[in-house]
Amino acid sequence: MIPGRFRAVVAGREPDAPGAPSGDAWLARLPGLVEDHLNAWSLNPDGPATHGECALVLPVRRGGERLVLKITWPHVEARLEHLALRQWDGRGAVRLVAANPGAYALLLERLSPTDLRSVGVLEACEEIGRLFTLLDRPAGPQFDTLADAAPRWQARLSAGTPLVPRRMTQQAASEVAGLMADPQPARLVHTDLHDANVLAQCAGRASRWVAIDPKPLAAEWAFAVAPIIWNREQETARAHSVRTHVRLRADLVTDAAGLDEDRVRAWTHVRLVLNAVDAAAHAPASDAFRARMIALAKAFAS
Repeated sequence: MIPGRFRAVVAGREPDAPGAPSGDAWLARLPGLVEDHLNAWSLNPDGPATHGECALVLPVRRGGERLVLKITWPHVEARLEHLALRQWDGRGAVRLVAANPGAYALLLERLSPTDLRSVGVLEACEEIGRLFTLLDRPAGPQFDTLADAAPRWQARLSAGTPLVPRRMTQQAASEVAGLMADPQPARLVHTDLHDANVLAQCAGRASRWVAIDPKPLAAEWAFAVAPIIWNREQETARAHSVRTHVRLRADLVTDAAGLDEDRVRAWTHVRLVLNAVDAAAHAPASDAFRARMIALAKAFAS
């Protein structure tokens, strides 16, 4: 029931927070967690399990209802996923049926395996922007905030690293300061909304595409454009002009969602540079990723 590839992905991970299990400890518990939730929610397995980087996803049935059981390796970014899905309540996002937050276990509607990578990248950008508008709502007080995170990011950018151009980290640090000097109302934002995290709905729902796997933050939607820039690497590599191509992606999301172009470009630059700085801490294993983030950031540098 537990795919070998998933075991290989999670094995060896250090605990993500005090009191959280290591990857190996969690994998040892995972078969029991699956069995416990199958019993607690009266579920029957309905096909082979799939997985991402952090979660096992098992197709199940409950009576005639086709659902999936998702159990995630405990980490900070996933701890409030259930709350975000509950607030979105199936509008623009996968519908949450039940949750056991302490076990990082969710029972979700079953979607098609077809994701937004099945359409052209520019059409995908327009769909992402449309989802921004569907998901948009005020953020509750339980979510982590952009205002709390920004000073930490600014400090990391100001400190810099020899592996990322100093001019780039200084500009990004200055952009964080400028953006937070003019704070926007806190919205419930899906901060990892790219086309691999958007699936086609099963029949009978009002709209065609819905978001999955939220990493929620009380932020502004301009902050959420960056993932559609750093994904679909092959399309970017084929572009005649990387700068023109990735800026067009950002502009399409911006227009579809009605966002401020300057704030989108600034936050996108900040997030790309932060990715590069984070990757520098894992050199040389992450050198290719770091170089790609730097190249993308140059397209959004002022």
